[in-house]
Amino acid sequence: MIIRRLGYDHPDAVKLNDQVQLEYAERYGDEGDVTPLDASMFIPPRGLYLLAYDAEERPVATGGWRGQDANEENYRDGDAELKRMYVVPEARGLGLARRILAMLEADARAAGRTRMVLETGTKQPEAITLYTSAGYEPCDKFGHYRTYDNSRCFAKPLQDS
Repeated sequence: MIIRRLGYDHPDAVKLNDQVQLEYAERYGDEGDVTPLDASMFIPPRGLYLLAYDAEERPVATGGWRGQDANEENYRDGDAELKRMYVVPEARGLGLARRILAMLEADARAAGRTRMVLETGTKQPEAITLYTSAGYEPCDKFGHYRTYDNSRCFAKPLQDS
């Protein structure tokens, strides 16, 4: 597997984003994740977007982080928000999500971010298992879905205390 730094608006990123949106709609019975996102949010040093490719050069996984600072959606200064972590069904179980997560954490840390935060839902137990096994702990809700009952928010410090 090869992991590349590409834009959130890259055609392969758009393709996988469409697939994850379909999966969200299937799991939650709605239109998918409507959090406002823009390609400019993932441009270093305020963010990063990664795509993983298999040996046949097919895009099989994505993930990104975007910088956040204290605002009305309960983010804190120095937050890096994890977005669009996704692995296509046929590539699950290969450790791609964990590799992408580690790369995103390292990049956000190098960019001076102090905490990685993420929001997921109760109908994504495999995501919750990944994040908690990687050291994430429940935190106060933030972001677009902070008032939703099935929303779960997690955080992990990126800097030594």
